[in-house]
Amino acid sequence: MENAPQKPGSGRVTIREVALHASVNASTVSRALNPATRHLIGDEVVRRVLASAKALGYRQNKLASALRHGQSRVIGICLPDIENPVFPPIICGIEEELTADGYGVLIANTTGTAKDQERVLEQMLARRVDGLVLATAARHDPLVRRCMLDGMPVVLVNRAEEGGQVPEVVNDDFLSMKLAVDHLVKLGHRHIAHLAGPAHLATGFSRIQGFQMATQQHQLSGAAIVESAEFTREAGREACNQLLKRHKNVTAIVAGNDLIALGCYDTFNAQHIKCPGDISLIGHNDMPLLDMLHPPLTTLRIQHREMGRQAARLLMGMLTTPSAAALRIMLPPELIVRGSTAAPHK
Repeated sequence: MENAPQKPGSGRVTIREVALHASVNASTVSRALNPATRHLIGDEVVRRVLASAKALGYRQNKLASALRHGQSRVIGICLPDIENPVFPPIICGIEEELTADGYGVLIANTTGTAKDQERVLEQMLARRVDGLVLATAARHDPLVRRCMLDGMPVVLVNRAEEGGQVPEVVNDDFLSMKLAVDHLVKLGHRHIAHLAGPAHLATGFSRIQGFQMATQQHQLSGAAIVESAEFTREAGREACNQLLKRHKNVTAIVAGNDLIALGCYDTFNAQHIKCPGDISLIGHNDMPLLDMLHPPLTTLRIQHREMGRQAARLLMGMLTTPSAAALRIMLPPELIVRGSTAAPHK
């Protein structure tokens, strides 16, 4: 009865139990289960070991094996809002690169207070991740400093932190704003406003700066800026209401992201404002299905998937060369012109 298969749910099956079931020693089981060493033993023994492992429901503990060699082969990814369509392509890009190097990912949604974010980071560290990709960074971020103090390799993606102490992959937000304002000025707009994202985040702050520079280059005096509380549709709706109360001559709006732009659509519908007949609108990110809106949204397309790939490459470089200098990679955006922008109403 010693070789009888273990019943499901009766506990984790060990290599020694597989060895007993297959009538071989434990070292032979280890070699048979490892494709890199399987050739060292005979085919008949390999088949017997694999059959025993399947019969007993054995699963290799890859984490324990990796930790014996000082690595978990797992990378942590922290997101600020997992429901935001911006982040899935970033994750896909990260996974594409990491999978090729034999790494897995652990994803956490870090919405909430600074204390909540600290708790998530502790959970990541407790699971012995080899490095972190943070899409959560604020301009002055205590989590980044914590990682640096702990010696944890970390790369920022989509959002940067001031100081440039860790590698980061971001969009060229200054170019984004230049492309948007140039497009609107070419159409004939002079009264252009920016519905910004939160200025405590680098994406919000740098797009504000980029908008100011672009409007100054075109000598547009008094360009309006209203800051949204968050990069959300609801916050965009509220900010758009504030903007239209304060600045009734606005003919075009550059939104901090596509979700804020969706909030503008809500306000336009509620106030019977025609887009682009009364006000032109530009988003930022090029989320899926924007071409299905009425009108389809003109926006800035950001290379989110490539951001993820580049971030993963930077992190792999840090793991192999810990003393490597911090790099900042800025990817150029592309203006996607659709139906929400047109010449101002004469």
